[in-house]
Amino acid sequence: MEFENNAYFWQKLDTLYLSSDLVIDRPKGTSHPLYSNLVYPVDYGYLKDILGDEHISCYKGSKHETSVNAMVVCADILNKDIEVKLLVGCTDEEEEDILSFLNQTDFQKSVIIRRGNGIPDWANSSN
Repeated sequence: MEFENNAYFWQKLDTLYLSSDLVIDRPKGTSHPLYSNLVYPVDYGYLKDILGDEHISCYKGSKHETSVNAMVVCADILNKDIEVKLLVGCTDEEEEDILSFLNQTDFQKSVIIRRGNGIPDWANSSN
């Protein structure tokens, strides 16, 4: 089955982002705390006010937008983990820079999912 990239999903991500405070703890141009050769291409942080001990990571680009325009899914074999990170206000070039940043090592690989605006058939009230 093909990925269903629907507008309702992105609407929920926007609500999540807008109802939380974004904390930038790694500004653009700073190095990763463990790997000094990895330099953040845009501001990076997390959404505060999330329930539980978890957090939601975010990359904040240079555009003055408040909607989530994409997300990256990262597979990390060192941490034996999969992470989802939101991209907000990123230009096409910044999205590519983030992908390059996340795919630098052999231990982590990432893919990007860009925002869609389609409405799935199951959500159509005329069915």
